[in-house]
Amino acid sequence: MKLNKTLLTLSLLSAANFANAGEVEVLHWWTAGGEAKSAAVLKDMLEQQNHTWKDFAVAGGGGESAMTVLKTRAVSGNPPSAAQIKGHDIQEWGSLGFLTSLDSTAKQEKWDDILPSVVTKVMKYNGEYVAVPVNVHRVNWIWANPEVLKKAGVELPTTMDEFFAAADKIKAAGFIPLAHGGQPWQDATVFEAVALDVLGSEDYNKAFVDLDMDVLSGDKMVEVFTKFKKLRDYIDANSPGRDWNVATSMVINGEAAMQIMGDWAKGEFTAAGKMPGKDYICAPAPGTAGQFTFNIDSFAFFELSDAENQKAQQDLARTILTKEFQEVFNLNKGSIPVRLDMDMAKFDQCALDSMDTFKASAKSGDLVPSMAHGLSTTSYAQGAIFDVVTNFFNDDNADPKQAAQKLAKAVKAAI
Repeated sequence: MKLNKTLLTLSLLSAANFANAGEVEVLHWWTAGGEAKSAAVLKDMLEQQNHTWKDFAVAGGGGESAMTVLKTRAVSGNPPSAAQIKGHDIQEWGSLGFLTSLDSTAKQEKWDDILPSVVTKVMKYNGEYVAVPVNVHRVNWIWANPEVLKKAGVELPTTMDEFFAAADKIKAAGFIPLAHGGQPWQDATVFEAVALDVLGSEDYNKAFVDLDMDVLSGDKMVEVFTKFKKLRDYIDANSPGRDWNVATSMVINGEAAMQIMGDWAKGEFTAAGKMPGKDYICAPAPGTAGQFTFNIDSFAFFELSDAENQKAQQDLARTILTKEFQEVFNLNKGSIPVRLDMDMAKFDQCALDSMDTFKASAKSGDLVPSMAHGLSTTSYAQGAIFDVVTNFFNDDNADPKQAAQKLAKAVKAAI
């Protein structure tokens, strides 16, 4: 009799759960490899809570196609539950009145305690959570092939001056010193690494977050452009238009010595069966040890009218920041969890170094948002910076002093 009573209670609870179940429609562009695996895990975790997951995947790495579809849906009054949106775009959607508050879930789950404030700032609109971070990518990495360094008789450079000296020897030994893809965002990724070194964290923020005209056009920025231009001497002639992962494979194959790229590059080494510390080296970009340029993937949550779907939406937000999902997702993606209280036992040395620096830099003021990856400023200002940086890098006769002045003028016109 007692057993039957228990079964009845369980079935009533189960029925109550199903009665409360809602649907979440999630717009994302995780359609490849480890990212698709991660999205599948999130779907399973949500379905275990008796909700229905409606996948709204739009292929295209940068998400441009996804954003076009999202705008059409939102304007017609039929937005998805959540969409992969990042940086200042979250604020834009918030200001248009499309996003819903996640504050009740955030308070229950103590998000303010487990996330660094520099991250929560990006996730809030008018002081309320409207988005959830999924991970943290460190952008200011240098990846190197130890075998090539050994053949050239050099150590991995830790400063820009050491880089130039090592690159000369690598070139003389018949290797490409720096693997690079000549695309605006890749140019900007290398440029911001040089800028972080030369400007320091405080002036980096003044330049790319505050858009301070004095810093953008100042002597230090002239030095950034000067060092950035010198890097051109160490890149091969076939770099224009090359994809980033092709540049990474040049390091893997021993054709090139080094690449300055975010930690998504690690996925390429892992896929090729390479081990960190043995087959490749991951280290902070020259001159940026102790500093951390961050890029965050995140989901923004839209205002819905159906009560059950609203409940499912809040459950999705909570699930994304669980330790279980944070671990699985980031092991697949090459990034690190955004929570500061994670057990990192399953992560490799590159990820452990990344997490240590992430935590330390969050306290020291050296955790800075990536300009190249849309975290530090609006898409308009970013576009203006990209134009100046890429045009400068591809012009043999470009003058660093003029470039700094052009940079300030272009940013001013964009804001």
